[in-house]
Amino acid sequence: MASDFGVASGFSRKTDAAAAKGTAAFLFSCFLAQPVSTDRLCMCARAFARFLGTFVLLLTLGGVAGCKEEGAVKGVKVTSMTFNGLQAVKPNQLKAVLATNASSKLPWGEKLYFSRDQFEADLKRIVAFYHDRGYPDARVSSFDVKLSDDQRSVAITLNISEGQPLVAERIGLEGFTVLPPQRQARLDRTLPLKPGQPLDRALILASREAALDELKNHGYPYGAVRLEESPGAAERQRVVTISAEPGQLTRHGALEIQGNSSVSDRVIRRQVTFRQGDVFSQSKLLDSQRNLYALEVFQFANVQTVREEGEKPAEIPTRITVTEGKHRKVNFSLGYGSEERARVEGDWRHVNFFGGARTAGVHARYSRLDRGVRLNFLQPYFFSRNFSFGLQGQYWHNDEPEFVMNNTGGRATITREFGRTRRSGLGGRPTTTLAFTYANEWEDYTVSEETLADPTTWDDLIALGIDPRTGSGRGRRSSISLDGGRNTTNNILDARRGYVAALHLEQAGTWLGGDFDYWEINGELRHYLTITNRLVLAVRARGGSINAIGVTTPEHLTVPFYKLYFLGGATNLRGWGRFEVSPLSEGGSPVGGQTFANFSAEVRVPIWKNLSGVLFADAGNVWSNAWDFNVNDLRYDIGPGLRYNTPVGPFRIDFGYQLNPIPGLLIDGKPEERHFRVHFSIGQAF
Repeated sequence: MASDFGVASGFSRKTDAAAAKGTAAFLFSCFLAQPVSTDRLCMCARAFARFLGTFVLLLTLGGVAGCKEEGAVKGVKVTSMTFNGLQAVKPNQLKAVLATNASSKLPWGEKLYFSRDQFEADLKRIVAFYHDRGYPDARVSSFDVKLSDDQRSVAITLNISEGQPLVAERIGLEGFTVLPPQRQARLDRTLPLKPGQPLDRALILASREAALDELKNHGYPYGAVRLEESPGAAERQRVVTISAEPGQLTRHGALEIQGNSSVSDRVIRRQVTFRQGDVFSQSKLLDSQRNLYALEVFQFANVQTVREEGEKPAEIPTRITVTEGKHRKVNFSLGYGSEERARVEGDWRHVNFFGGARTAGVHARYSRLDRGVRLNFLQPYFFSRNFSFGLQGQYWHNDEPEFVMNNTGGRATITREFGRTRRSGLGGRPTTTLAFTYANEWEDYTVSEETLADPTTWDDLIALGIDPRTGSGRGRRSSISLDGGRNTTNNILDARRGYVAALHLEQAGTWLGGDFDYWEINGELRHYLTITNRLVLAVRARGGSINAIGVTTPEHLTVPFYKLYFLGGATNLRGWGRFEVSPLSEGGSPVGGQTFANFSAEVRVPIWKNLSGVLFADAGNVWSNAWDFNVNDLRYDIGPGLRYNTPVGPFRIDFGYQLNPIPGLLIDGKPEERHFRVHFSIGQAF
């Protein structure tokens, strides 16, 4: 409208602006000219009139153009966007590349408006989208933009004819004989493009990059990879050939370090995963950089090769550039949950304690459930880069529903981190650890008043070394434990794919001394699966058992009360409160057991922006005797939940409903009447 108006008036925006600028300059000269004649005054008056007219015209054109743009953006709302004929792609995949999309159905959701220019461009985007995915004949056969009766919204329907794709008959590898045979086989097996798939350009390029990375990680950084397509056995089939030109075998050269001041070269060198003379590997440069950042000493760390452009030396020098950060770090955090109520934590660390990138620190915490102080020390390089050594001393107070305990003592841990996989199909970097711990701790504990008030529990308390008159027990625990774990998740705070596996083995007493003799084994497995790029299915299974070694006597204890198992709460059986699921005394009080099993499943569904919903189901129970698993005797709950993503993790609210309440259960000394619980906290349930 603005350009049409300009042509009809004999003006354009550009000429109008130039005329206004020239007229203004002339007027300026009129006011400066001395003396002023009558003719010049007339000329100035005419110039001022032209300037004023041009200025008004520009304002008018700007207003008309603004009205047009405003109407294009906010005039007609898009209520729906429907695709017909989709088979090879999902509607959400197509919508992600289009500028035109439907408005949110929620009252507070984002409103999107129709633009003819954007829509016409989207029609071309759809064709290009399919071409890139191997469908050269795809087209938009027709479309319908239906205007509402009040002419304030449109419903858009697109009819798409996908056509037949071009398919990869096979993928051939040529020139990769310089790689070890097992790496050739792995490359062929893990290429993103598979035989029988459409010739998706993104998968083809990803396959080329994977082949090039394989060369760079086995001594051939100057290698090149070409892609060729040739006709296959059928009209719509193609043979894709990935050809390599490896170039010369190259090795790592001299190592240069710069930027460090208080951290020695020796500390930096021991984090490097290669040595001079080793066969060159691009991935080892990245691993070395990650190792340097893991020390938490450096604000910046960069590991890169050093060579002039065009040079191809047989030994490539490497330069490590670092910038040291602050060695003393303080962190504070606040939180609130339905179980722990208000929580405050503080952490002070020195990340280069006495040099060597050692870490020493103090951690303090206060909440309704636990509070105390821990002193920590970590030696990151313990005879080898893959081993670390840690010491911990603590005074910690636990206030659980069934007991109160004070723990004083310390432990020493040696941790072994195993080699990481260079690349993972899950998108993360899987980590595998094994930790050996010796603990020497003194425990002073007291059972709850509700348990003590139930005379039917006294025999069990005596067997556990607890005086039924005071409800207290104490002893020294001397134990060794072995903990193994593997984590392949993409985000430990809010995982969407991958799995976590953990196993704990522990023995206390006997030849180790102390007042408790027992052995324990428990494990956990979690798996996360993303469905249709939106839904997340999360499942978890846990179980364990603890068993006494020898016979319990008043003079010698075996399994302490605080080591018995209880379930219920915000992270397992959410239909019950914390520690409410366990074997009961004759009077109905939870007394704990020596075996437990717990299973949970969640479906996490995005709702709007950072808000998502959850549907969950939990099952589990605790049994009195060691290894007394009984899957026919489980407690079940189901319920919905809400999650809101925050920088520190998702804020969580869960409503759990008991499907089979526990008969005779006492809560705070009274029969249970509620068959549901509401839990809220920060972080996913698992």
